[in-house]
Amino acid sequence: MSDNDLFSQDAPELTRPLADRMRPRNLDQFLGQAHIVGEGKPLRMAIESDRLHSVIFWGPPGTGKTTLATLIAHHSGAQFLSLSAVLSGVKDIRAAVDKAREAYRLNGQKTVLFIDEVHRFNKAQQDAFLPHVEDGTVLFIGATTENPSFELNNALLSRARTYVLKSLGPEELEQIIDQALMDSERGLGGRGLQLEPELRRLIAEAADGDARRALNLLEIAADLSSGGSISRSAVEEVVGGNLRRFDKGGDGFYDQISALHKSVRGSAPDGALYWFARMIDGGCDPLYIARRVVRMASEDIGNADPRALTIALNAWETQERLGSPEGELAIAQAILYLACAPKSNAVYLAYKAVMQDIRESGSHEIPVHLRNAPTRLMKELGYGRDYRYAHDEPDAYAAGEHYFPETLPERRYYYPVERGLEIKIAEKLERLRALDRKARGEVPND
Repeated sequence: MSDNDLFSQDAPELTRPLADRMRPRNLDQFLGQAHIVGEGKPLRMAIESDRLHSVIFWGPPGTGKTTLATLIAHHSGAQFLSLSAVLSGVKDIRAAVDKAREAYRLNGQKTVLFIDEVHRFNKAQQDAFLPHVEDGTVLFIGATTENPSFELNNALLSRARTYVLKSLGPEELEQIIDQALMDSERGLGGRGLQLEPELRRLIAEAADGDARRALNLLEIAADLSSGGSISRSAVEEVVGGNLRRFDKGGDGFYDQISALHKSVRGSAPDGALYWFARMIDGGCDPLYIARRVVRMASEDIGNADPRALTIALNAWETQERLGSPEGELAIAQAILYLACAPKSNAVYLAYKAVMQDIRESGSHEIPVHLRNAPTRLMKELGYGRDYRYAHDEPDAYAAGEHYFPETLPERRYYYPVERGLEIKIAEKLERLRALDRKARGEVPND
């Protein structure tokens, strides 16, 4: 499709969805993303001066990625070719490149090659058009809802500038709704429809930052209404049960679980509860959250309050046994407990340290006195000899005993923090270390 086709006034406007009809035709009509297309911003300056470069637009649905790509092509007079990474293969890429070469050969026209959902392109597909981006045959514009640093190869990333698009705010969405209501050429202006401010805000909030969704909801509500006004009942019907945006398995998914985890770690119960509710409202599997809450209990609370792990496991089991909504309430209870509990990452740090030590230090022999001796031969070889049974020692502690390999100096991995139960744990460990030093003659006898 060329840019002329895209902006053709001969197309049957009223047969196309409102969101498609209302696509901005120039930067002045474009709302939102002022941080990249506002006056004096790099992308706007590049478009207006026709100094274009390959770009990747990364952002949530309905934030203007496709529109910006078409505006770039239109402003520069370039041929606009669009491929979907879901439906296109290497053969389609080669065909697009051939069209680009033909357009340049015939009239010197540049070509914008737009790849929607570019994160779905595999390595072979990315490699297929990379040389043509490098030699300037096409100007590559990719659109993705996923973090491009995880999905695209480094060679492609290094040749394209990434612009991050943000969800639209309610005020911007209300402006878009007003544009559609007033535009008699492309929008609903010819119908003279009225929309109460409260209902306009309701549609904007239900759209959740997505301009396409806002216009779709508006169009449906308008079609359900009769007379000169969009009715409250129509608006409430179209926005009812409308789930918030939530990408199960996508970048937004991991950002939200990260926000939940960091809120718990930061002892912010209200923030933690908010992100939990956002994920549940968006359709996240509660069992996934329950599993992550168990991780939080060990990683961020640990022995400062060992009850946290039990409460987290109980919430997980409640969700498995009872399902929703009872299970979700139990998970919420666990999240609030963890957020309010004393924090310690001492267990987490100790585990990481010992794992690194083991990987780097090799396989040391197990000391003979710590080995098991279930057979006569093992006993004859000295397995278990000189082992001191802790329960037979004073205070059930074998002071001075060694538990590391003989070829490995003793290490210390666990450093309890001065919070919660770990205060007492630290005091006990220091008493035991003092007994060890005394038994080994490292300090004078009292």
